[in-house]
Amino acid sequence: HVQLVESGGGSVRAGGSLTLYCAASRFFACMGWFRQGPGNRREGLASMSASSVKYADSLAGRLYIYKHLGNRTLSLQIDSLQPEDTAMYYCAADFCPSTADFGRTWHRARSYSYWGQGTQVTVS
Repeated sequence: HVQLVESGGGSVRAGGSLTLYCAASRFFACMGWFRQGPGNRREGLASMSASSVKYADSLAGRLYIYKHLGNRTLSLQIDSLQPEDTAMYYCAADFCPSTADFGRTWHRARSYSYWGQGTQVTVS
């Protein structure tokens, strides 16, 4: 039974930073972070495969994604948080497609079969 457990969310003042964590019950080569605000679609923020890291253009420079703890924990550092960053943040994982396909599809929620329950980030 695969589990992805997010943590690290909370309330933060505008301009601050947060690091989110996703602990996986097994290793996945492809893992990523998404967010969904009220009334919005789920948005891909960043993802990494064995050989590539992708970031959403709209948040370029504010995000840093990395794996650690035996490559089973995926973290996302978010800097310069603003109220519009308020959302539920989700971790996602799946087996990796080809490098070319990963580049084209990493930001699509349907590219991932496994999801965590989410961690809320509120910026005020």
